Amino acid sequence: MAIFLILAPYGAFTFLMLVTSATSSVFAASAICLATVAIDVARGRSAKILAVGSAILFAAIGLTLSLVDPKLGTLGVKLSVDIGIFVISLGSMLLRRPFTLQYAVEAVPDETAAMPGFLTANYIITGAWTAAALAMAAANLVLLYFPGLPLWSSLAVAFAARNSAIYFTKWYPEYRQIKYGARALPTTH
Repeated sequence: MAIFLILAPYGAFTFLMLVTSATSSVFAASAICLATVAIDVARGRSAKILAVGSAILFAAIGLTLSLVDPKLGTLGVKLSVDIGIFVISLGSMLLRRPFTLQYAVEAVPDETAAMPGFLTANYIITGAWTAAALAMAAANLVLLYFPGLPLWSSLAVAFAARNSAIYFTKWYPEYRQIKYGARALPTTH
């Protein structure tokens, strides 16, 4: 359930980009991000860096489309989103609060969160998401500079990058549990 809420704004954005305007798509994604923040707060959880940052990102892109450059193309909007997610993810690590840490702390017992390897594991998992965002941005950038390439190539990279990050997020804690036994980390989802 948690992974669904985390990814819902991005899935909605991707789907809406196929059926409506970019402006509507980013504002809807921003609203969904804010709804996920509201759900967390209503459940007594913290507002997440990723959700708040993404709400701001989507809203900023929407305002840019509405007020500054309404002709920014689909690839430009997707590239902006991918770069923004990359900045949020990398920024969270540079600020020493990898974004996955907030989700993980709420999903595990306090004694697990206090283990020395817990923070390291979250840096590694956040790094996987950062790499995925970078791969998606690179794929969209390549399409911008080489418009003759098929659109499906960017979609394939995005699909592979996102699904690899999801798989890694589920796999890595299990791997640590097998490798380190009692010092293991339960999943972050």
